Parts: sequence; C-alpha cells; structure tokens
Amino acid sequence: MNDTKSPAESQTVLPVGDDSDLPHIIIVGGGAGGLELATRLGDKLGKKGKASISLVERSRSHIWKPLLHEIAAGSMDTGRHSVAYQAQGYWHGFQFRYGEMTGIDRAKKLVYLAATYDEEGREITPVRSFKYDTLVICIGCVGNAFNTPGVKEHAIMLDTPEQAERFNRRLINACVRAFAQEGPVRPGQLHVAIIGAGATGTELAAELHRTARGVVAFGLDKIDPENDIKITLIEAAPRIVPALPERISNGVAEILKGLNVDIKSGSRVVEVTDKGVKLESGDFIPSELVVWAAGVKGPDVLSHLDGLEVSRDGRLVVTETLQTTRDPSIFAFGDCAYLVPEGADAPIPPRAQAAHQEASHLYTELQRELRDEPLRPFRYRDFGSLVSLGHYSTVGSLMGFVIGRSFFIEGLFARLMYRSLYKMHEMALHGPFKVVMDTLSRMITRRTEPTVKLH
Repeated sequence: MNDTKSPAESQTVLPVGDDSDLPHIIIVGGGAGGLELATRLGDKLGKKGKASISLVERSRSHIWKPLLHEIAAGSMDTGRHSVAYQAQGYWHGFQFRYGEMTGIDRAKKLVYLAATYDEEGREITPVRSFKYDTLVICIGCVGNAFNTPGVKEHAIMLDTPEQAERFNRRLINACVRAFAQEGPVRPGQLHVAIIGAGATGTELAAELHRTARGVVAFGLDKIDPENDIKITLIEAAPRIVPALPERISNGVAEILKGLNVDIKSGSRVVEVTDKGVKLESGDFIPSELVVWAAGVKGPDVLSHLDGLEVSRDGRLVVTETLQTTRDPSIFAFGDCAYLVPEGADAPIPPRAQAAHQEASHLYTELQRELRDEPLRPFRYRDFGSLVSLGHYSTVGSLMGFVIGRSFFIEGLFARLMYRSLYKMHEMALHGPFKVVMDTLSRMITRRTEPTVKLH
C-alpha cells in the first residue's frame, strides 16, 4: 500500500450513497468512453434494479473531446453539443455524482471526492466518499508541458471545454483590441503559435485560418487577415502528425502550407513568454496567442491511488482484461489506461476509437463479472486514422481488414467518415431517433446564425 494520502482521505468522511444490497459500480470520468459505459449499464442494469450505477465527474456537462479544437476556434456552439450529466443519468438509470476524485481506499472500497464550489466560493457539495464493489477509472489524460518555462503563465492547453472557450475569448478580445487601438497592429499581436503538431494542433491550425478571418469579416475592417494574422505550427519531431503514417503527414502538411500556415518541424520549444515562443535553435517566434498541444500524461491523482501501478507517463497500468495490475476490482480504460497488447511493443494509442471499443468491451464484461463468469481479454482493432482540416479537407487512412492492408482516403469521403465517429458517439448516448432530429435541427439553425462565435 502507498502511504500517500489525498486531502480527502485525511479528513473524517462518511460513506454516502445507496445502502441497498445491489452491486455498486462506480465509473469515474464522464468522457466519451465513461459516459457511453454509464449510459449503457444504466439502461441494462440500473433501470432493471440489477446494479447501482454511478458516474463521478467534476464537470456538469459533457463535450466530445475531439471537438475541442472547434470550440477553441469558435466554429462550434457548445450549447448545441453538450450533454448534461444529471439529465442523462435520470433518463438512463444511473446516478450522477458531482465532484473530482481525490483518492481511494482499496481496503474499504471507497472513492473520495473533493468539495465543489460556485463562482462566489460557496460550497455546493461537501467532501464525500462513495462505496464501490467495482470501480472503473476513465478520467483521460492532460497536457504535458515537460517543465517548459512559461507554459503555465502564457500558454493555454486544450484539455477541457473551459480551456478551449478561454482561448476563443482571448482570440476574439485580441482582434477587438487591435481594431480599437489607435496605432497599427503590432508584430505578433494577432499571431497564433500552436506548439505540438499532432491531430489537435493541426486541426486547430486549419480551423483557425477560417474562423479568425470570419471574426474580422464582421466589421473589424482595420485588420488585414493576410498580413496581420499568422498561424505557426511548431513540432519537435521531424514531421507533423508523427504518430500517423508518413503519407497522411505529407498530405496534411501540403494542405496547411496552402493555407499559409508556417510549419516548423524539428523545432523544440525551450520557453514561452508573453511576447512569443523561444526555440532551442535560438529563433524567437513573435506571438501573443499560444496554444500548448504537445504531449500528454496521466492526471496527477493517478499516482496517488492507494498504490495502484502507473506507467512512466503517469497512466494506470492494466492487464488485458482492463483490470489494474494490483486490484482486480478496479478497472481502467481510455486515455488514462496503459495497456501493451500481447505481441505489441507499444501501448494502445490514446484515441477516441480505442475508448469506444474499450467501453463496449467493459459493457459486456462487467455483466459477466456480476454473474461470476471469467472475464475475456480486450482486443483492440485499429480502424485507421483521420485528420479533419475543417472545411478545407480531411485526410487519413482506413484499415482494410478484408484486403489485409490500409488505404489512403481524402476529401468528402474522408470527412464523412470523420463525422461518422461523432455520430456513433451520439448514437451510443441518445439512440438513432434523437440523433437524426438533432442533426436536422442543427442544419436548419446554422443558416440563421454567424458562422463563428463572436462572444
């Protein structure tokens, strides 16, 4: 056992919750996989009184994480895509527990939650604990700044919708400030430096190219988009989207260069200041708007969960059944889980498709566990990779399981495949009828609203 105690564990906390004899399954983390699993288990077990299902989450509403770059760019209205956890739980047979996990007690089978507060500092919910029979942890990953000076003070990460909205407000304010000031636009004043050219960074670069010009088009005619607005994409690896096949990387780079995005691959950032970004080469990139999208790690709390094993990057190490290595009653999946499949030399990548597959696997396996049946191993299937560059293009590769190799796709077909991933997520949460009606509603109202967010 790890002797490190969380703040919640150092206090006297009484177990709270359902005192029935039903098995208690607690899911911590309401991301794509966690909310899908809670919804399906709630429908199957919670509504029928076969188990008590609870979802613990520090936010009140859910946004599909691959959409965060659209929120940051201002091309998506979060109100139309968010899911309220309280309502989802009511409709689908699970309890929503508002709060952030701070620790666990494996001997007593308790999960501890921090207190929550409103904007005025008033307490909403106290420090609490909930008893579990089975605990599922799926709290995702957070950005890894690698101890780079100035990142915390001057850059914005895109781990949460709140961070994405914060960057969007900063972008709009910068444009309005430049329009209202007496002098000309300063060098770097409206420049955006995106550090990290993975999927998030490259997708954000393309989306910003369009939306920044959209903001200027709404009356800010003092700003010249072609000369005053510049987007720089910085990547330490030799090429952008290094985790994907080289052909995809080359295709993405070609499209971004056509949008006048300045790509600096093989460039390591050594400091972020309020005026720009310093590179290891000694070059300085003027930019008053900086996004950090380079690298991920497990949230700090995972390293203090009563002795559970974590990887070097702070993620929970799990077996092929998605159980943690030191406690079979605790499962982990999604980005926060570290699993090297049999015969592989690298862990399953932190992708939405992996979380979706793992959630579907646990949906059946947790039911088997309740029936005291042996658990089956998880088998990951890589269906390929897609990078959406907004209205400009989508490129990627799909795995051809019939022909035994992958094939390159781009354009409209690739864009439809990319959007289908989100529709699959919506279908898992709401069912086909509601998804069809919501899609039609968004298509109609989009014609009567600005194409970019202006507030």
